[in-house]
Amino acid sequence: MTKAIRMQQTGGPEVMEYVDVDLPAPGAGEALVRHMACGINYIDVYFRTGLYPQPLPAALGMEASGIVESIGAGVTLVKPGDRVAYAGRPLGAYSEARVMPVDTLVILPDSISFETGAAVMLQGLTVEYLFHRTFPLKGGETILFHAAAGGVGLIACQWARALGVTMIGTVGSDEKAELAKAHGCAHVINYNTENFVERVREITGGKGVPVVYDSIGKDTFIGSLDCLSPLGMMVSFGSASGPVPEFSLNELASRGSLFITRPSLMSHTAKRADLEQMSAHLFSMLESGKIKIDINQRYPLSEVVQAHRDLEARKTTGSSILIP
Repeated sequence: MTKAIRMQQTGGPEVMEYVDVDLPAPGAGEALVRHMACGINYIDVYFRTGLYPQPLPAALGMEASGIVESIGAGVTLVKPGDRVAYAGRPLGAYSEARVMPVDTLVILPDSISFETGAAVMLQGLTVEYLFHRTFPLKGGETILFHAAAGGVGLIACQWARALGVTMIGTVGSDEKAELAKAHGCAHVINYNTENFVERVREITGGKGVPVVYDSIGKDTFIGSLDCLSPLGMMVSFGSASGPVPEFSLNELASRGSLFITRPSLMSHTAKRADLEQMSAHLFSMLESGKIKIDINQRYPLSEVVQAHRDLEARKTTGSSILIP
């Protein structure tokens, strides 16, 4: 038996239960991983509330780091004692230990702590694909990135600076503005006191930006389109304020033949070779010191309900983790 978080129904944070679950032996192509730390991400809220449907009862959590305790038949990618990390399906990272498909695991370098490994995989790999695959940045661009003081946002601030990209970031408070600036965000807009569309136009001399990275969704979608220059790319990769409302494709044409995409990490890491390449790129950014991970909230696994309350209330900055 091991402790894990389960839910019998979708809803608020209170639907998550801290329970005992059976831990089977790993089968062919699987490994048993003892978690050292588990990541918390806003996508977990989407699964908990039912915005992203899954069969019930259900597990939660998409990211963790730990040590391989045992392996099943035919496993060669990892061995007992290996330090590993992962991000993605199957859900169930909110647990002390679990059995995982080995093709989802990557070796965590000794230079990177378990806490950092748990906090960086989903958010760091997200920035990797956003900046290098969805709309590849070469340096010299000016971009708009919403939620610049969140976990993904603070990584994006540093990654953009390393690439020589001028990042305009939006935040919800003056404290978060200072945090984003300290991490390399060139221009920070407090959307509670400023009109971000007007400020982006002002910063860019009326030109707009070639790309907007938007994880907020409903509240920022149309404004984000208005920040784009003709032939610009709208990258909608999250829905923190709710799903993007229905809109006419003419909204893209009338603003200058805009492009729009809704990417996901799981699509980008579906092939083992891509997962390994993206992880190696992320780890090299960490080891070089170009990116540092701020873990500003730590909760015991048993206090996951409070962790989600803080996350949804936007009380958190940087990364949050659960300690089994």
